[in-house]
Amino acid sequence: MTNYLNERWRETLAHNGLADFDAIWNFSAEWFEAPNRRRGGWSGVSRCELTRPDGTRCVVFLKRQENHGTRSLGHPLRGIPTYLREFRHIMNYRKAGIPTLEPVYFGMRKVGKDERAILITEELTGFASLEDRVQHWLKEGAPLRTARRNVLRSVAALLRKMHTQHIQHSCFFPKHIFMRVDPSGSIEVRVIDLEKSRWRFFKTVCAMRDLYSLNLLSSCWSTSDRMWFFREYLQIPRLTPYAKWLWHQIAERTRRKNRLSGKPVPLVASADASL
Repeated sequence: MTNYLNERWRETLAHNGLADFDAIWNFSAEWFEAPNRRRGGWSGVSRCELTRPDGTRCVVFLKRQENHGTRSLGHPLRGIPTYLREFRHIMNYRKAGIPTLEPVYFGMRKVGKDERAILITEELTGFASLEDRVQHWLKEGAPLRTARRNVLRSVAALLRKMHTQHIQHSCFFPKHIFMRVDPSGSIEVRVIDLEKSRWRFFKTVCAMRDLYSLNLLSSCWSTSDRMWFFREYLQIPRLTPYAKWLWHQIAERTRRKNRLSGKPVPLVASADASL
């Protein structure tokens, strides 16, 4: 697929002069992130505030790239456009019922020898990353255990659903997990940055990689909370032999990574501990 338009957004895009690929490509917008330049190409992201036909405002992220690809087995030389890969993953996640970004528009064009791609997604209004939420807790004080574990339960449910579908995120870091908490305490969770996602035959491979990624950058969580999250992810009241093996593998991989990077090696409780 080289063109996609979310019908819910058709009128809004047209109302803002963004009815086709060329209009969107030439749209003037400041960079939200500095453009990434490599291998003779570039990609950049802009945050754009648009006006709906009824006068209300909305925000989207506009991603544009030229000759910027990711090499793969199927595309070993030129590579596949990064945003095409991300768009496909967004659609696959949504088809599998995994909450992620809402796509607004995707398009690709060949202009001479240059290959261009555009991806527009809706901003996650009202959401905050798990990383930002935890940093806020560190400054203002962590909530009670019940509220804390409601957050962990929501993340565990999301990750479990991904792995049930044999989907490995590959960069399951706190900054890529977004959540919105309503006044009743109900939590809505979404995952972003899907570019490196891949399908795995064995769910254990998914678990090994994504649980390790999350554990590596979650040093502020207590060992007790980590173990609780681990059991919640596996949906078990106590650790089984398989769970103990998986816990040890993740803990040892985290230690090795921290030693190589020169970071302090965290103390990780034995999987045999009664928590």
